[in-house]
Amino acid sequence: MNISEIVEKIDVERLKIVSIVGAGISKASGMPTFRGEDGMWDNYSAMELATPQAFAKDPQLVWNWYKARMRILLEAKPNNAHFALTELEEEGLSLGIITQNVDGLHEIAGSKNIIEIHGRIRYARCTSCNHIQRWDNHKIANERDSLLYCPKCKNSLLRPDVVWFGEPLDPLKSEKALDWLSQCNLVLVIGTSGVVYPVASFPSFAKKSGAKIIEFNIESTPLTPICDFSIFGKCEETLPVFVKELIRKVEKRKSEKNE
Repeated sequence: MNISEIVEKIDVERLKIVSIVGAGISKASGMPTFRGEDGMWDNYSAMELATPQAFAKDPQLVWNWYKARMRILLEAKPNNAHFALTELEEEGLSLGIITQNVDGLHEIAGSKNIIEIHGRIRYARCTSCNHIQRWDNHKIANERDSLLYCPKCKNSLLRPDVVWFGEPLDPLKSEKALDWLSQCNLVLVIGTSGVVYPVASFPSFAKKSGAKIIEFNIESTPLTPICDFSIFGKCEETLPVFVKELIRKVEKRKSEKNE
């Protein structure tokens, strides 16, 4: 079934969309793996560095790793899939985006209603007072072998404002995500492997509440069996086409009602 045929099967009356987004959406945004930077991180894995224990043991090593990632991220730009989701919001069709990504590209693309469920790498948080500030600039990213300290606590370290392995999700963000999913009638699952919990359970939660599920992915995932439709291909190519067709149908429906 092609995109046009799938759109034809969608009831656009009082459409409320929630998008659940994974790493696949950012692949076309010029973000090569951090391991490619001079090979200096080839001997490390994220599960070794993105933990409270690693930060307590060697905060300098952890910050150097995040700065290497930021140097790459600062060159990245939102792609057509990010902008397509912004367009859904601007048309009043979207409740919001639940993203597993920490790259902040949805915000740069202009989206406003975003739940960054795993945090946001562009911000740093104080380990003592929870003061938060942005650090996504070339000056800080290029200051290797230097730590970031809280301007309020002075001697307290800042850490990336992300959820590390072994840490719980922010309960307020989780509660808001579930609230959106209970209200929506269409979920777009975009570029996610469907194996990272609890986010992997969100489509099932929405489906039990009556929502239809459409998957945008390169290939099938563990979520494919519960999806009403699957659109395979690069999401930066397929999602903009889908959004364009959907908005056209919504506008046509409005026009028919006004006649």
